[in-house]
Amino acid sequence: MTAYDVLCNYLRASPRTWLVTGVAGFIGSNLLETLLKLGQRVVGLDNFATGYHHNLDAALADASAATGRARSELEGLFHFIEGDIRDLATCREAMWWQQGATRHAVDYVLHQAALGSVPRSIEDPINTHQANIDGFLNMLVAARDAKVSRFVYAASSSTYGDHPDLPKVEDKIGKPLSPYAVTKLVNELYAQVFARTYGFKTIGLRYFNIFGKRQDPNGAYAAVIPKWIAAMIGGQPVYINGDGETSRDFCYIDNAVQANLLAATTENPLAVDHVYNVAVGERTSLNQLCDFLVGHLAERYPHLHDFKPIHRDFRPGDVRHSLADIAKAQRLLGYAPTHRIDAGLREAMAWYIDHLK
Repeated sequence: MTAYDVLCNYLRASPRTWLVTGVAGFIGSNLLETLLKLGQRVVGLDNFATGYHHNLDAALADASAATGRARSELEGLFHFIEGDIRDLATCREAMWWQQGATRHAVDYVLHQAALGSVPRSIEDPINTHQANIDGFLNMLVAARDAKVSRFVYAASSSTYGDHPDLPKVEDKIGKPLSPYAVTKLVNELYAQVFARTYGFKTIGLRYFNIFGKRQDPNGAYAAVIPKWIAAMIGGQPVYINGDGETSRDFCYIDNAVQANLLAATTENPLAVDHVYNVAVGERTSLNQLCDFLVGHLAERYPHLHDFKPIHRDFRPGDVRHSLADIAKAQRLLGYAPTHRIDAGLREAMAWYIDHLK
């Protein structure tokens, strides 16, 4: 039995109160679903800048189907606030779960709200800064003042910047390559300062190319996996930036959910006030990814049997190679990823086909 299995059993017997920011987004809605499956109380905060109402509906429906509990019962565990992390008063309000006259202070914060995407940050650095730095600081202040037990936040592998070493180890970073990367580095610096100055316990999770159900395929800044699958199903061209040998450490959403819950609840004093890589520890090139996806889809979509992607220029701000060393998370948090890329794609493919066709 893994550390995560033990934790899930414990939480089922001992409900806690959680705040998930960005709850209507991809990662946030998967966190919501898992927490509801475990019988936890959840405050959700989102302004729908990049999240969707249908993600909340799907999280509730999937949790209900998995547990056999009525949706109305699960809705009773979920308190949603539509609001913006750039407003400090809203962040303070989100530190409380409330249903009728019943009120609980938040035990753990899982801070996922941000404006992602390297290209978006290059086009609009001001909004990226306001959401990812001003909003982050508001959340830190509100959580500190509410005496939250643990503040877990979404960091990013973009923090490694131009550092050439592979695999990426947490204490060796380079210069940022985009405004987005700058904001994520500043998040880590603020978390360190709050730990030293206020004794406030934080853990940062440097995500490496998370994928899975509810990941948005639309818009200019869509993640590569759902964007390519939607194009393949629809008979549209798939574009690869550069020669296709650019590589990433693709990480299935269940691994990211596991890391968040382990980080929030760890009782290991040596584990707090650190950042951790959240990945699988395996590198996949874009050419390999394209082949994987075609292999999963071609039987159902015969037009893909002779499929070839279109190569174009490299994209400014992109890191050439990304591969995580996950030993630190394994050692200190008990992190044990359950899905490599092919297993994750197999599990998520039915959702992709149903929702991206």
